[in-house]
Amino acid sequence: MEEKVRDRIDVLTEKLELLDITVSQKQIEQFLMFYEMMINTNQVMNLTSITEPVEVMDKHFVDSLAVKRIYDLNQKVSVIDVGTGAGFPGIPLKIVFPKIHIVLLDSLNKRVKFLKDVVEALELQNVECIHGRSEDIGRTDEYREKFDLCVSRAVANLSVLSELCIPFVKIGGRFISYKAGKSAEEIEDAKTAVTKLGGKIRRVEEFSLPGTELERVFVEIEKIKETERKYPRKAGMPERMPLK
Repeated sequence: MEEKVRDRIDVLTEKLELLDITVSQKQIEQFLMFYEMMINTNQVMNLTSITEPVEVMDKHFVDSLAVKRIYDLNQKVSVIDVGTGAGFPGIPLKIVFPKIHIVLLDSLNKRVKFLKDVVEALELQNVECIHGRSEDIGRTDEYREKFDLCVSRAVANLSVLSELCIPFVKIGGRFISYKAGKSAEEIEDAKTAVTKLGGKIRRVEEFSLPGTELERVFVEIEKIKETERKYPRKAGMPERMPLK
């Protein structure tokens, strides 16, 4: 399988160049190792339904890194990836932008163990892998309002995601949600929740992934004031009763 993906690594490098990202040989090797570890682990644990090399490059690697369009990660910023799953977008971001300090948060301990193995194998520095629910971790003094940037590719309504993510962001920081195309109604419906949580929608960036017809949307939310201590509500509440 590694030979198969090696043969297509040029697809990744070409598409990253369209994002003005140039990767070194070491970074290419890290992407290859990450891919191999994900595919091997996927045989015994459900990490992703996307396994073909080019699809992984497009829908996981390039998609994760496309946030570079709207946020400068070539600096020492603190980032948290909420609901990271198999490590997206967090691991690709750390490979390409090694200066960032990143926390990978997921509610499933088996996935967190996989991520720790990836971080060790790829020799990534300043990466913290945390097992827990964002409703609980977001209420702790250690992580609440401590990050310059929160990112999430989690499949959830933006109102729900905002309650899970905005509490992690310091005032002046950003929460950037990765969304599929045609999300205008969902974004409009989330405005009240975003305001209640101390945020403001600054930009909605619609685009297609380089070299594909895959439509994507970034919703950039600025943290303009502290989040009230009652948020996030206890585990499960944001999903059952989204803020309106």
